Amino acid sequence: MSSEFRHIGRYALILLALAIILGLWGVASRVHSRNELGQQTAAEAVPVVIVETPQPSPASEDLQLPGSVQAFYEAPIYARTNGYLRKWYTDIGEPVKKGQLLADIETPEVDRQYQQAKADLATAVANANLARITDVRWKGLLANEAVSQQDADTRAGQAAASEATAASAQANVARLRELESFKRVVAPFDGVVIARNTDIGALINAGESAGNALFRVADTTKLRVYADVPEPYAPQMRPGIDVRLRFNEHPGKDYPATLVRTAEALDPQLRTLRVELQVDNSRGELFPGAFAEVHFKVPGSTTTWRIPATALIFRSAGLQVAVVDPNGRAKLKSIVQGRDFGTSVEVLSGLAGNDRIIVNPPDSLNDGSPIRIAAPRSQANAG
Repeated sequence: MSSEFRHIGRYALILLALAIILGLWGVASRVHSRNELGQQTAAEAVPVVIVETPQPSPASEDLQLPGSVQAFYEAPIYARTNGYLRKWYTDIGEPVKKGQLLADIETPEVDRQYQQAKADLATAVANANLARITDVRWKGLLANEAVSQQDADTRAGQAAASEATAASAQANVARLRELESFKRVVAPFDGVVIARNTDIGALINAGESAGNALFRVADTTKLRVYADVPEPYAPQMRPGIDVRLRFNEHPGKDYPATLVRTAEALDPQLRTLRVELQVDNSRGELFPGAFAEVHFKVPGSTTTWRIPATALIFRSAGLQVAVVDPNGRAKLKSIVQGRDFGTSVEVLSGLAGNDRIIVNPPDSLNDGSPIRIAAPRSQANAG
């Protein structure tokens, strides 16, 4: 029996030792797992960032703006006399020369007034001649003391008044003659008729009023194009800058234009500078009123940088970007922003060419924060 008890005790000790070993192994494995989890959690708490170096601004850039196209000359043609339209000679789309007849107007009232004015002028001239002859005779009688000085002065005054009446009648005849000439509606310059707003028999009223223009004539051999340039580009708008026009109806074709003048002042509401361009249209390919894409080749800056817009950090300290310092930690730098290009911005100062900019800075990023730099895409794909 004693030997059996000894065997049982030995087995119990072995089982106890195994239990102790298993317990110690379980505790050690839990501690190891906890340490690994803590390390993994700490590693995952470090943000993974993408870095880029600032790109130098290009030597030149293409500034694209909308433009409105207008005829070089364009004028509405109004009537200068009253009457009825007798006939028109040109319709829309027809080229005309300066002084070419566009329409005739019947003016019966003006015709009668003109005839009456000429008759009144003949009467006034006859009266003036009679008064002048009478004045000469009375001056002769006064020399012989046959009449009084008072009577002679009266005849002289009547002669002067008659001369003035004749001059007034002459001016009235000239005025009506001008009105008579306005029966002929003529083109003010070489161009093309782009609108006709009247027809035979239409009542014509003299003067300028809304919807009262008989024709509209435009010179389209050369066109004016107006564009509004944003304030940051305004100082570079000078004659001689390279400008190209593009039109949807002429895909793939550029039309060279010339910048001839600017407003020399910014619009106080839009903060833009109005510029005038001119483009040759001797072939008649372009139309006034069209929409144009205006492309300015603007000189770039050699002292500025371009960075992604997502790299900007807006805080109470002002506009900043985060860069990676030599120790692999984040460092915040204050910058001065220039122009905004949407996906990228111009940096005037605050950066160096070798700075590694954090493109996707988290909101919690501060000076000295640890970071992990994401591997480039080529390396990530290779791995």
